[in-house]
Amino acid sequence: MPLTSLSVQFWVIVGLMVLCVALLSSFLASLYRKAGPHEALIVYGFRGTRVIKGHGTVIFPMIETSRQLPLELMSFDVAPTQDLYTKQGVAVTVEAVAQIKVKSDLESILTSAEQFLTKTPDQRESLIRLVMEGHLRGIIGQLTVEQIVKEPEMVGERMRSTCADDMNKMGLGVVSFTIKEVRDKNDYIVNMGRPDVARIKRDADVAAAEADRDTAIKRAEAMRASAIAKAQADQERVLAETLSQAKQAEAQRDLEIKKANYLEIVQKQKATADKAYEIQTNVMQQQVAAEAVGIQQIEREHQIKVQEAEIMRREKELIATVLKPAEIESQRVAVLAAAERGRLTAEAEGHAAATRTQGLAEAEIIFKKGDAEARAMNIKAEAFQEYNQAAVIDKLLTGLPAIVEALAKPLSHVDKITIVSTGNGASTGMHKLTGDMTEIASQVPALFEALSGMPMADLWSKVRKLGDKPPVPGGDKPALPSGTAGV
Repeated sequence: MPLTSLSVQFWVIVGLMVLCVALLSSFLASLYRKAGPHEALIVYGFRGTRVIKGHGTVIFPMIETSRQLPLELMSFDVAPTQDLYTKQGVAVTVEAVAQIKVKSDLESILTSAEQFLTKTPDQRESLIRLVMEGHLRGIIGQLTVEQIVKEPEMVGERMRSTCADDMNKMGLGVVSFTIKEVRDKNDYIVNMGRPDVARIKRDADVAAAEADRDTAIKRAEAMRASAIAKAQADQERVLAETLSQAKQAEAQRDLEIKKANYLEIVQKQKATADKAYEIQTNVMQQQVAAEAVGIQQIEREHQIKVQEAEIMRREKELIATVLKPAEIESQRVAVLAAAERGRLTAEAEGHAAATRTQGLAEAEIIFKKGDAEARAMNIKAEAFQEYNQAAVIDKLLTGLPAIVEALAKPLSHVDKITIVSTGNGASTGMHKLTGDMTEIASQVPALFEALSGMPMADLWSKVRKLGDKPPVPGGDKPALPSGTAGV
């Protein structure tokens, strides 16, 4: 029983001690204040004013107190409700955005604490906005609309430099100042861009026209270069074709010359071979004839030998039987053999003589034929000398049908001729066709003169006229007509 009461008292004491420690820790924790990096803790009391930033401190109650001062970035619009007048007197409305914050140094924090520590954020932004709008009004009054619109960075730089002194007095710093919009009620800004738009449009039109011109020039130059290149290519192609045709013509010419040479050689060799063949044929014929004669002689000799053997046999037989008849028969056979041998020899000699006589006769015939042709030509020439005008005219007239036939021969290949006659004149219809043939025949003398190179007048002047006597052979002077005397 006493042990149980002692244990209860012990646990009660331990619990009271733990409770006292907890209460003491809570009280000490309530006295300790902390300040984050985004704020500053302003502590003032019996130890003076202190700035706590980024760490904590113990604040004794009743003799010290503290307030928080935000150090975060403040962003708000600067948009004056009234119109701002530029240096040109143009009323404009400007909307901007300002970024403001309390500076991080101790002096600026204390200065900002003096100005805004007891004010709400709206009150603080209202005071800063009034200061910014006032400075903005002054800066806009010193600038033109063109500068405001075209150089917003310059306006922001002026705002930062102008507001710097006033902001320093409040412990603040202007981080940035940006123009959001500039507008006016009289469309000055809109009209301000029209000259530039017109100039830009004009420059664009000019640039487009110049580009079109340059494009047309380049296209024309390209077409000209293409035409020149095409012409050069055509010239080179024609030159190459001409050279190729010339080479082909030369090759064809060389080929024809070689063919002609080869043909000539072949003809010569063929003629030589033909002649040699004829000669060889004659030689062979002669050899064959000689061999035939030789064979006949050999046969005759064999026959003679056979006959001689037969004679000897018969002779021996006759000698055995009757000697005298055998001798008579032997003499008769010898006489016959001699006669046969003489006959064969005579035939061979006669054949050779006949061949020789035939060759001489053929040569004589050829000679006589040539001589006869030469004599005929001379006689014909002498006969031509005897021709007078009547003979020449007769010769020409007799040859005229052949000429007209040759001229009209192409018409024989014409299947059909259609003649359209208007009946105007005598040279129409079939008369026109025969007239054309007569006119073609009349051109024969001119053709003769062109081919012979001798005018017809000169020819007629050399032909003996009708009634003139032929010249006396061997005489130097022509015969004079009867009844005239020589001078």
